[in-house]
Amino acid sequence: MNLFTSKSIVIITCPKRLASWLELEVRELGFAIEETFITGVRLSGSINDCIKLNLNLRCASQVLYSLKKFEADDADDIYKNLVDYPWETILPDSGYFSITSNVNNPTINNSLFANLRVKDAIVDRMREKRGTRPSTGSALTGAVIHLFWKNEKAEIFIDTSGDSLGRHGYRKIPGQAPMLEALAAATIYATHWDRKSPFVNPMCGSGTLAIEAVMIATNRRPGLFRTNYAFMHLLGYDEKIYQEEDALLEKQIVEVPGLRIIATDYSARAIDEAKKNALAAGVAGLIDFAVCDFAATEIPPDVSGVFYVNPEYGERMGDLKELEKTYSRIGDFMKQRCGGYYGYVFTGNLELAKKIGLKAKRRIEFYTSTIDCRLLEYELYSGSRAASKEVKQE
Repeated sequence: MNLFTSKSIVIITCPKRLASWLELEVRELGFAIEETFITGVRLSGSINDCIKLNLNLRCASQVLYSLKKFEADDADDIYKNLVDYPWETILPDSGYFSITSNVNNPTINNSLFANLRVKDAIVDRMREKRGTRPSTGSALTGAVIHLFWKNEKAEIFIDTSGDSLGRHGYRKIPGQAPMLEALAAATIYATHWDRKSPFVNPMCGSGTLAIEAVMIATNRRPGLFRTNYAFMHLLGYDEKIYQEEDALLEKQIVEVPGLRIIATDYSARAIDEAKKNALAAGVAGLIDFAVCDFAATEIPPDVSGVFYVNPEYGERMGDLKELEKTYSRIGDFMKQRCGGYYGYVFTGNLELAKKIGLKAKRRIEFYTSTIDCRLLEYELYSGSRAASKEVKQE
């Protein structure tokens, strides 16, 4: 059986609370979703399909291709079920492979032991069939085999991605407390931005939100910045299929006349880092950077754009008293300067968010690392619209 052309279960994982945006992306690529769950989606596809998914998805972490489901009470059962699998038809002679896992079984207190039993089964099978022992290690630079094991239910996958897709590959200088690129993309999807009107991002830090906004608007995909995936290290890999998908990434880039992406920060160092990241992403000429206090940020007038700020929220950095003042100033700035825009504040501190002094129209749930966060949406009426509303209320 040729795994590159044969369909099986494909699980695409993502950080918690990103599944709805991942589902949107997968459907836009033309795939039918069979199930959506809290940390991913399930569909049917071949490894050739997985190539397309790996190159195009912004919100995903891993693309997993199912090989076998089985029952296992303990680690010995894992070994017994995998030692007879024809790994010699999947892994090359001189190849290198790694094992990853998601394990929740009462007999296992260290998932590395489960990984070891998977590795032992594969190595023993390969040694029996070929007389040689393949190389293994923890670096995800070659083929990757993934074990999912919950209670007595187990499933073994080929991880076609390797390193996480959530890091898009252009960010060479992360800066302080950076937002994961996949999370940044998902939060932009969650806004009302039409991908043509201004996207204004004060407190931009290392530039992730502004860069992701440009990439979304111009249809630049993460595959543009990456050259190694785990699927490349499997028997049957046809480089022409990858090259065809890779070539499409350049062809599908679009120009957006008049697009304004504005990114500012009070730190000259942050802006310098953001410019370097934008240069690495190939979009430096599409972002207007400036060093200034957020309240001095340019807001293009007479348009309906998006104002998006991700201020510090005291969990990892920032003095709370000073941050209270900052959040209050953000609210004042949105009221006074952003009429006609949608305002967005991403924060992990809802007590600080109260200092904004505006009622959020939506409170969209996200996580950053282990911090429970919200993307707060504010509909900021222009002066004439607000006056008209007041007249109606009278």
